[in-house]
Amino acid sequence: MSLLSSPELPATRPAAAGPDSGAGADPGPSATFSEPAADGVLLGGFTWRHPLADPARPVVIINAATSVRCRYYFRFADYLFANGFDVMTYDYRGIGESRRGSLKGFKASWSDWGALDFEAMLQRAQREFPGQPIDVVGHSFGGCAVGLAASAGVIRRVATMGAQFAYWRDYEPRLRWRMLGKWHVLMPLLTGLYGYFPGKRLGWMEDTPSGVVRDWATPHPRYEGRPSGRRLAAKRSGQPFAQVSAAILAISVSDDPFGTVTAIERLLGYFSNSPRTHLRLHPEDIGEAEIGHFAFFHSRFESRLWPLLLHWLQHASLAPNSPGQQLMLER
Repeated sequence: MSLLSSPELPATRPAAAGPDSGAGADPGPSATFSEPAADGVLLGGFTWRHPLADPARPVVIINAATSVRCRYYFRFADYLFANGFDVMTYDYRGIGESRRGSLKGFKASWSDWGALDFEAMLQRAQREFPGQPIDVVGHSFGGCAVGLAASAGVIRRVATMGAQFAYWRDYEPRLRWRMLGKWHVLMPLLTGLYGYFPGKRLGWMEDTPSGVVRDWATPHPRYEGRPSGRRLAAKRSGQPFAQVSAAILAISVSDDPFGTVTAIERLLGYFSNSPRTHLRLHPEDIGEAEIGHFAFFHSRFESRLWPLLLHWLQHASLAPNSPGQQLMLER
C-alpha cells in the first residue's frame, strides 16, 4: 500500500438478525451501541456477542488507528468471534459512528480518545460482560490509547500492530522527509485553514479534529510532550501507562514507515509494568512483497498473520514456529 493511500474499508454488511453463535452465523456484529464518555460525548460502536454468557470467555476491544473507522476491522472482529471471543469495536469522538456534524471547532485530542473514549469502552465491557477477561487489540495510535485510560489495569492481554505515536525522527529514514512534509507541515497547515483536517476528501484518512492533528504534528519524542499529553500528565499527577500490567505483544513489519523498531520500542518503554514482547516481521517471512501499516487487518492475511494475535490473546505467548524475529522480551 502506498504511503499516500488510505486504508480500504471492507464492504458494509448487515448485522445479523439475532445473537450470533459464531459457528455458521452470518458475519458482522450482533448489535450496535451508543456509549457516553465521562464528559457526555456519545460514542458509537458494534458488539459481537455469543448468546450464552461465559465468565471464562474473553471480550476483545479493538482500538483503531488514528482517524480510521472501526468498520475497517469488521472482518478481523468476525475472525475473533468465530474463534470464541466476544468483541467490541467503536469509533473515537469525531470519527465514523461517533461523528456528530461538522468538525470545525470540535474539541478532541489523542488524550481524549484514550482517557475518555477508550476508558468508556473499558467501563462498558465490565458492565456488559461482567466477570469476563478483557483483552485489547490496538492498531497504530490504538496501542498508545491503551495506556491513557485510568481503568486500564483491568486489561488481561494486549496485542498491537504498528503501535507508536508518530515521532518524526522515528519514521523510516528513506521516507522521513516526505512524511515530515505530509504529516507535520501540510496536515497542520490545512487544519489551520479549515478548522479541522479534511482527510477524507484527500483520500488520506477520515476527517480529523484539530486537537488530534496538534498532538500528531508536535515534534516531541515523548508523549507527555504533546499538547494533550502534557495536560493529561499534569491532571494525573504522574505518568499515564503505569496502571497497565497486561502482557503485551507488539507486532511491527519492516515495510511500515511509521512502525520502525525505534518507534515501536519507544512506545513499549512506557509500559514499564507489563511483560512486553516485540515481534518484527518482514513481508518475505510470509511470502509477500509488502504488508505496510494498514494491510495486516486485510482478510487476505487471515491464515498467515491473524493467528499471531489470536494465539497471543489465547495463551499470552507466541505460537511455535511463528514467522519473524523476537526483538524484545521482558518479564
